[in-house]
Amino acid sequence: MRSRASSLLPSPEDDVGRVDMQSPPGEEEEEEEEDLLPPKVSEMRMTERHGKFLLGGLRCVLSELAAKDVPFDVLYPLSRSEVGRAVFDLATSSKSSSKSRALAVVTDFGPLRHFREWTEDQAAPLFEEEHVPLYQVDAHNVVPAWTASPKREVGARTLRPRINRLLPDFMTHFPEFEGNAHLSERSERECDGDSSVDWDRCEGYLKLDPSVPECDWAEAGAEAALSRFRTFCKGGTLGAPGLKKFAELRNDPNYDGVCSNLSPWINHGQISFQRLALDVRSLSKYSEGTASYIEEGIVRRELSDNYVYYTRDGYDTLDGAAVWARDSLILHGDDEREYVYTLEEFDGARTHDDLWNAAQMQLTTEGGMHGFLRMYWAKKILEWTPSPRVALRTAQYFNDRYALDGNDPNGFVGVGWSIMGVHDMGWKEREVFGKIRFMNYAGCKRKFKVANFVAKYPGAEANALMAAKKHGSEKGKRPKKAKANAKAKAKAGRPATASASASASALSSTRKKAVGPKKSAGGKKRKTP
Repeated sequence: MRSRASSLLPSPEDDVGRVDMQSPPGEEEEEEEEDLLPPKVSEMRMTERHGKFLLGGLRCVLSELAAKDVPFDVLYPLSRSEVGRAVFDLATSSKSSSKSRALAVVTDFGPLRHFREWTEDQAAPLFEEEHVPLYQVDAHNVVPAWTASPKREVGARTLRPRINRLLPDFMTHFPEFEGNAHLSERSERECDGDSSVDWDRCEGYLKLDPSVPECDWAEAGAEAALSRFRTFCKGGTLGAPGLKKFAELRNDPNYDGVCSNLSPWINHGQISFQRLALDVRSLSKYSEGTASYIEEGIVRRELSDNYVYYTRDGYDTLDGAAVWARDSLILHGDDEREYVYTLEEFDGARTHDDLWNAAQMQLTTEGGMHGFLRMYWAKKILEWTPSPRVALRTAQYFNDRYALDGNDPNGFVGVGWSIMGVHDMGWKEREVFGKIRFMNYAGCKRKFKVANFVAKYPGAEANALMAAKKHGSEKGKRPKKAKANAKAKAKAGRPATASASASASALSSTRKKAVGPKKSAGGKKRKTP
């Protein structure tokens, strides 16, 4: 039996996987907010930034497979609702260029809703009916999501011991990939690299949005990723200390080169973090940096997969929040906002906050944002939008549209942590935020040199001055939500639940400060339901 590889290009026209955001109570409020909600990623055209990187990675995969005599196909489903059917037809059709029907089909794992719909909901029933085994391999994580934990974890403190117990079994070196080169028979057609795929057709099929251009710093493919990783291990980019000072400086946005910034390659499946973790551990130096890098890349990243996997239908909505957080946000949803910005003002980095503007400029122009800044950036969106629902959708929109590593579990959890307290605890209640952790400009100034970061992005400070002047003059004209609305809601019979109130009360009284499918015998492989 010869191995065969294929890649799916998601249809840009269908909207499979849409789940409306939970709205604060009240039909009138829900209708008012609809016009303020930006589109979800499933409703947007893929940008050139993402599409070119995706196709660049596939070109590299094609070359690697051709060297091993493994045929490679690109599938063009009619819509997202036909993805599973497209895979099934390729594997079972007698018209396929392969000499026989597939004896088994193996697919990668992705916890996001659309990927699970393609595999579990669409493809699996078709293959089951034809008695063709369909296996899913979690190459996205070191410890498979379904093995690491059988449920959604509270946070890193509960997942970490589970991961650490299993790492010796799973963090092992990969076997050599033989492909079909060891077979005497030849494929029906030559595996001759680029000539086997019509890349112009691929781009035309995706209908890429040119308004978000490619990132010139990010070369697609495993070799480019490994080159960047080796630089990180030796000393980082632009003179930054890289791995040596990763534990100490990774939360300082002024030391961007101290991070490997490999999440786009990991997210697109072009490099495995398991490989990076094994390589960094084999260096046997910079123990603090190594430990911190593995913590971020395994425990924290796989915590995001855990949340998304076990919150399939609500990870991108307020339904995905803990009860205490959701009730608190709803209760404070009508609190008066000092500033309220439009989507266009946010997009153009035209707020009164020069640090926020600089972070937004970093995202839109460079295709990424420093991890520490994303927390501040998202929390300010909560503070400056009419409601938590609008805030959550707005932050997700910008992250998925501009970040090269957008539309991934880590992005949804990062925004969710900032806006709806995912993996966090209840804090002292305040206006707008409720019991969600608060961050402010002064706190950032204590963490790093804000002025130095802002200076990297010309226009951030000027935009802030203009916005402060504009919105200051409009405050008297701008209709504001009465602070009493939230209390009126509670009196009208929509208070936070007793269990949520009791839970948050217990947390507040005991803590005042923050602290920081079926498996096969192989473990990583399982048969889809």
